[in-house]
Amino acid sequence: MLWSFFLQIIAGVLGLYLANRYIQGVEFTGPLFFIPKSLDEFLSSLVFVGAFLGFLNSFIKPILNKIALPLRIITFNLFSLIIAMGMVLITEIIFPELDIRGIIPLFWTTLIVWGIGLILLKWMPGKKSTI
Repeated sequence: MLWSFFLQIIAGVLGLYLANRYIQGVEFTGPLFFIPKSLDEFLSSLVFVGAFLGFLNSFIKPILNKIALPLRIITFNLFSLIIAMGMVLITEIIFPELDIRGIIPLFWTTLIVWGIGLILLKWMPGKKSTI
């Protein structure tokens, strides 16, 4: 559980960094790396924002996925993408340093964070194979 949480934080930080770098419409105006000179710079760093997104994806998203199970069944699990987009949107609303302009950049940012999280969790150490 703790290793999964740590990997979600890494996915959040790396996903937001890649989205900031490669997706037009996504901008992060704070310091990109964890070299804060003051508490304000720490709270506006990409590491802190990505860690917050990783926290949401580790603890809040599974609860919302269970609540929305009927919608996920009806939509063949596509509603999970809406929930993931909501997690990125909540992060964007809470942190004014992160600016995502429009639903298309939000969609691509969500896919990047989701894909990195999927790759990291798939090769998680200590995970037992169910085959």
